[in-house]
Amino acid sequence: MMNTPKTRVLLGMSGGLDSTYAARLLKKAGYEVVGAVLVFSEHTETESARIAAREVDIELIEIDARERFRQFVIDDFVSEYARGRTPNPCVVCNRFVKIALLYEEAMKRGFSYFATGHYARVTKEGDRYAIRMAEDPAKDQSYMLWGLSQEMLKAFLTPLAEVNKAEVRKEALVISLSAAEKKESQDICFIPDGDYVRFIGEYAKLHHDSRLLAAFESGNFVSKSGEVLGKHRGIVHYTVGQRKHLGIALGYPAFVTKIDPESRAVTLSGKDGTYEQEITVDGLVFQALSEEDARDGFSALVKIRYAAKPVPCRVKIEEGRARVIFDEPQRTPAAGQSAVFYRGETVLFGGVIA
Repeated sequence: MMNTPKTRVLLGMSGGLDSTYAARLLKKAGYEVVGAVLVFSEHTETESARIAAREVDIELIEIDARERFRQFVIDDFVSEYARGRTPNPCVVCNRFVKIALLYEEAMKRGFSYFATGHYARVTKEGDRYAIRMAEDPAKDQSYMLWGLSQEMLKAFLTPLAEVNKAEVRKEALVISLSAAEKKESQDICFIPDGDYVRFIGEYAKLHHDSRLLAAFESGNFVSKSGEVLGKHRGIVHYTVGQRKHLGIALGYPAFVTKIDPESRAVTLSGKDGTYEQEITVDGLVFQALSEEDARDGFSALVKIRYAAKPVPCRVKIEEGRARVIFDEPQRTPAAGQSAVFYRGETVLFGGVIA
């Protein structure tokens, strides 16, 4: 009797603990696993992925994603800051580069599935696929995956969906995986020193981009009523919701509540002025909820930043945009950040705050 060929999976590997342990779980489940390290920039560290692949005894391929990453992630990142918005590069990367490329390469190379080390579940709701929150709420990454298409979700495996990160690290130490001792990076991968202002400045000079350079020019701090409160160093230094390092003393805690790239005005408000009852969300991608079923107004839960808890709201889809009215006003929704809508633990759809 001939052996039945194993189902093949292409796994995104960074060399970190999560993707390394995901490889182990996939092999244990009987899949034939091939690792793929995506090179995003000169800061991509591929040697850790090679070491991890050897430790779990799988083949590793390298995919050059630098041009695509520059186009979709870096260019968008600097452009959003110049527009006074707060970008979310990891969400953009997942949607257009990291997960999109893994899916494309898996299909092109004849794999049945692709996988990552994300803490999230893939579920089927009727005839639609959707992301669902992970078993470990402290590590849940469903918010980062709202931009995935139905085609991607259908072929997407998330081996860490049902596991606890603390247990993963504990077992990884027992079996001596080198990634077990690695600390999790909180930095933007293409700006390892975290100095995004310096990065944008160098980018602007390299590309002779007058619009970006204008974001470094001084302008006015203003109140909500338009009163000039003082001078600032350039809108690139500020994000909506920021309280520290403003460089101005008003005698009360002040927060950035609006940034106007045209006038270069940065609006400051006291705590009571930071709450919004309503937002608009565009660039919608539908998961458990179809666009057709979203035509009528409905209730949902929404997260307006990664670390936020989902809060109840009413939603109305109008001309491809979502009008969102919170049950209770929410503090400093930031243009450029993602808004992800849930029913229970399941992602209905997501988009970008306008």
